[in-house]
Amino acid sequence: MAYEILSHGSIVPSSCDDVDAFLCVLARIAASDPDSLAGEEKAAAGLFDFSEPFYCSRAPGRLDVMGGIADYSGSLVLQMPIAEAACVALQLRPERTSVRVVSFGAAAGGRAPLFEIELAELRTAGGAPTPLAAMRARLGAEPSTSWAAYVVGVLSVLLHEVAGAAFGGMDIVVSSRVPEGKGVSSSAAVEVATMMAVLGASGLSVGSDEAVALLCQKVENLVVGAPCGVMDQMASALGRSGGLLALLCQPAEVRPPVPIPPHVRLWGIDSGVRHSVGGSDYGSVRTAAFMGRAILRATAPDRCAALEHLVHLSPSELAALPPLPEALTGAAFAAAHGSHGDAVTTVDPAREYAVARCAAHPVDEHFRVGAFELALRAPPTAAQLPLLGELMFQSHASYSAIGLGSEGTDLLVRLVRAEGGANGLHGAKITGGGSGGTVCVLGEAGAAAEAAFARVLQRYRETSGHEPYVVEGSSAGALQFGHAVVRLKSP
Repeated sequence: MAYEILSHGSIVPSSCDDVDAFLCVLARIAASDPDSLAGEEKAAAGLFDFSEPFYCSRAPGRLDVMGGIADYSGSLVLQMPIAEAACVALQLRPERTSVRVVSFGAAAGGRAPLFEIELAELRTAGGAPTPLAAMRARLGAEPSTSWAAYVVGVLSVLLHEVAGAAFGGMDIVVSSRVPEGKGVSSSAAVEVATMMAVLGASGLSVGSDEAVALLCQKVENLVVGAPCGVMDQMASALGRSGGLLALLCQPAEVRPPVPIPPHVRLWGIDSGVRHSVGGSDYGSVRTAAFMGRAILRATAPDRCAALEHLVHLSPSELAALPPLPEALTGAAFAAAHGSHGDAVTTVDPAREYAVARCAAHPVDEHFRVGAFELALRAPPTAAQLPLLGELMFQSHASYSAIGLGSEGTDLLVRLVRAEGGANGLHGAKITGGGSGGTVCVLGEAGAAAEAAFARVLQRYRETSGHEPYVVEGSSAGALQFGHAVVRLKSP
């Protein structure tokens, strides 16, 4: 059995190797005797009516080149949509009263491959959408199927945010090549791909391209419960192949993309240290940054009373203001200032927060990202790559100062620095939420830098015992792909 594309967006699905492979797997499952299948494939075989069309979407992960965790403080960020992506197939099943989801790859992660929820659970007895906090508790109750929050959360958020949204039964299959726990936005890719499939199948409009990503951020923040900023979802949705998405996170102003010059190479190296934006370190750093903003509003009202984003201060302006406390307990902060003003984190009274460093990081990072963008857009000179690299090294050092470094990522950055510009490698930094995950490396295009990069990988293998996954290449964002209507057919 093969497949045919009945309609598609600006990109032909068969031209994308990952989409083609995904559809070919579905075609093989449809042509197989269900008794010959096992695990996820057997679950998928019992899902779709393969004689009827279905919707298909694709959304890539992202490599955080500059900006990282400064997004929640309003920073400019530069993100590259990577070659690896999540694919979603969705079929409307009006005869059913439930949503069923199969996740390929679930078994490898120790998860159950099938999740089912009745449509009635998406609404209260009075017909209103079930509160998102309640959906978070429902979807997270069983660890083996908590992954379904990234998928079913899309339906819940749309019910809350889009007037007239209503859903009947549907079946969904998710397959992702974006590696998990490596800081390259595997969760955002699943959310965005699901959102695009649901919007295509339902005919709903959310008003703008940016709204797609903002709604997916709500899925992550309010249903999954991870306090991420918006850059992951924006890069997955709006990114373009061969360039960096330039996004001013106030909340989501997309600027003209920054082309990656032909003499520049960007790689990502997985450190093997698992990363999660739901982790306590990331959450405490974000909390401390918002505490810093609240304190500045109170102690410097002439300059900061209306301060919306920390990055509205320049580094020199922040240095001229009354100094923030280096360490402050949540209890002491609450007694003096009340709320910290962040809807997706809470201040722990018993915890001590590094307020000054965590508030300074986004201010400094915003300045670094702006300088990086200007330098990357400029005509190439002998000083360009060393400048870009130094800005990345500074960003990495700042991550470490606020407690979001890790032994593996620090080692990778040291190995890149040891090779140096003489060998074509100019900079490196930890990415995304930090505390592990992936290191972004900047180098020259050419054999010398490729050889130096290979030496970094080999030395990391020898020292850490970990076989690093390498991210290289980029691809189109989900909105450029759109959605396809697909039907399986006999060859």
